[in-house]
Amino acid sequence: MGFAQGVSALNASAANLDVIGNNIANAGTIGFKSGGVQFSDVYAGSKVGLGTHVAGVAQNFTAGSVQTSSRTLDLAITDGDGFFRLTSPEGDVSYSRNGQFDMDKNGYIVNAAGLQLTGYTVGANGKLAGGSPAALQIPTAAMAPKATTGIDAQFNLDSRSTVPTATPFDANDSTTYNYANAVTIYDSLGNSHELSTFFVKQAAPVNTWATYATADGYPLNASGAMLAAPTPAGPPLVANSAALTDEPLGFDTNGNLSVVPPADGKMSFAGLDFANGSAPMAFTLNLAGTTQFGNVNDVKKLTQDGYASGTLASLAIEQNGTITGKYTNEQSNTLGQIVLSSFVNPNGLQSKGDNVWAETAVSGQPLTGSPGAGTKLGGLVSGAVEGSNVDLTSELVNLIIAQRTYQANAQTVKTQDQVMQTLMNMR
Repeated sequence: MGFAQGVSALNASAANLDVIGNNIANAGTIGFKSGGVQFSDVYAGSKVGLGTHVAGVAQNFTAGSVQTSSRTLDLAITDGDGFFRLTSPEGDVSYSRNGQFDMDKNGYIVNAAGLQLTGYTVGANGKLAGGSPAALQIPTAAMAPKATTGIDAQFNLDSRSTVPTATPFDANDSTTYNYANAVTIYDSLGNSHELSTFFVKQAAPVNTWATYATADGYPLNASGAMLAAPTPAGPPLVANSAALTDEPLGFDTNGNLSVVPPADGKMSFAGLDFANGSAPMAFTLNLAGTTQFGNVNDVKKLTQDGYASGTLASLAIEQNGTITGKYTNEQSNTLGQIVLSSFVNPNGLQSKGDNVWAETAVSGQPLTGSPGAGTKLGGLVSGAVEGSNVDLTSELVNLIIAQRTYQANAQTVKTQDQVMQTLMNMR
């Protein structure tokens, strides 16, 4: 017997204790993957082995348990073997399962080490650009306002209504019309204005209604333009029906819009200049779907496509990695999409510390794409993180076994020393 076997075993056992100790130390580390020592025996042309050595440390990439959090930028990968793709300011790419992210002062989504999360950015057309992933940056600028270009409205005009006896139409006098409703519209600067529509039942033709409109109280003429420019004193609500918009709405005997101008139920407005520095407004009021049933006057639908400026209020991240920004003007914008990467041989990845790995020739090239349910990469859960996959019970048992193994091998060295002492004492 030589010392080689015992010494090699002591070295290997020490390495095993290091790995077990590292696993236990990172039992609470988010995204940590436990490791296990692989041993190999040593032979050198002899029937008796020369001991053992550490062949490698294999990492266990099974998923850890998902733990909920209250932060939108805490992300967990579920039902897949994908990794977050990270890049340093110098352009070095690394991969991680730790989904604890924050936003830095420049709007980049980063981890604790300052590595930037990558994905598909949004192009000038507002669509996801695709192509090569890049660092995701959340815009901090305010969303620009959008002028109203279309209004969709559906009403029911009560067929039981009687023709008003008070004439002419006066927006200030409710006895001159049967029903009125208003919607907020926005100019090019994001200022809000009130567009009011009024409906007056006509004696002839039968089932016909006249429609009038005002903008901020200013009457609109038949072409949809303002009759008078706004003044600091406020809008003059005039009662000059001859100059006001008078577009007929006709209904058939079933109460549906019929082919009476406007045939498609649309009214166009143009040249609305509010004298506030905004561009003159032009938009369409679509009344398609409006009915004349024997029921109360009521609005069934009323939407418009304009909005004021707004600042980013919150983020939402979908299962497919799409990042949506929600703004104070109640609008939403797609701001990017997170990508994930997987590897044919994840055990070939090189651990770099800080919960990140680097690609190697052994791991193979990354397979990068959009996350989602049913994909190999897995889906994303916002407001959650993936805990360490260390099984403390198993590690403590392994620690006992490793301790016994170390003690046993130390005993072989001690026994060999005693044999040598006996030999040296022979006379």
